[in-house]
Amino acid sequence: MMRLCCLSLSFKPEFANRQMDDLKFIDLCGELALDGVDFNLNSFRSLEQEHLKKIKRMCLARGLTIACVGVSNDFGRPAGEQEAVQKLVRQGIDTAQFLGAPLVRLFAGTLKTGQMRDAVWKRAVEGLRQSADYGEKVGVVVGLQNHNHNNIAATGDDVIRLLEEVNHQWCQHILDTGQYLGSPGASGARPEDARRYDVYQSIARTAPRAVFVRAKLYRLKDGKEEWLDYDRIFKLLGDVKYNGFVSLVYEGWSHMDSMHAVPLGVKFLRGHMRSLSRRQS
Repeated sequence: MMRLCCLSLSFKPEFANRQMDDLKFIDLCGELALDGVDFNLNSFRSLEQEHLKKIKRMCLARGLTIACVGVSNDFGRPAGEQEAVQKLVRQGIDTAQFLGAPLVRLFAGTLKTGQMRDAVWKRAVEGLRQSADYGEKVGVVVGLQNHNHNNIAATGDDVIRLLEEVNHQWCQHILDTGQYLGSPGASGARPEDARRYDVYQSIARTAPRAVFVRAKLYRLKDGKEEWLDYDRIFKLLGDVKYNGFVSLVYEGWSHMDSMHAVPLGVKFLRGHMRSLSRRQS
């Protein structure tokens, strides 16, 4: 049965203005009767063990699984900076291991002006492999998340090729429904991308490899996501019998504030999950 959690970055403006912090986020997820929490590493007030112990205790008291810890890395950085990237990744993996989270989200790499794609690709493959090696030692899976905006894991074919070249059982796939080329994304798709790429084709391509799904929500008019077709997305997930966490990720802040949007998003995604469960039973 699919389970629902929420990514802390859904409350990015609230974290920035100190209206929200990691402990308040846990409380809210408990109030919303979610099954888990999905933390970005930057959302923690502190990475000191005494504070992380408090996180673990609060989640247990509210019946919440710590499903994933996200690291905002970039293996596309120059070769001389890769050790700094790996240090950040190890910090994320160690934090996840201490909290009991089985999964750390990683990005591949961003192609910057003047860089050669092949060189960035090679660094990403090596970086992901090293990360998976470290994850295996401590028992934490690393998940490659797709992303557009000049990231090299921007299509379903890109993701599959990266996973095959990394070729490590401790490197799996985190499917982001809103970050494949062709997706509207938080700021809308570029017209040429929307014409050339099919986000749903990429989702279908990688859904069989997904161990975690991040469900992007951008425009929740009348409580229904307007920009992404979740009838279609949940059918694709059902077709491959996906049975893991779905993490609500809200990025429509200029349209509606998170405190109003996230409860609507929880109801919206729960409805799709129940409908899919009924169809499969």
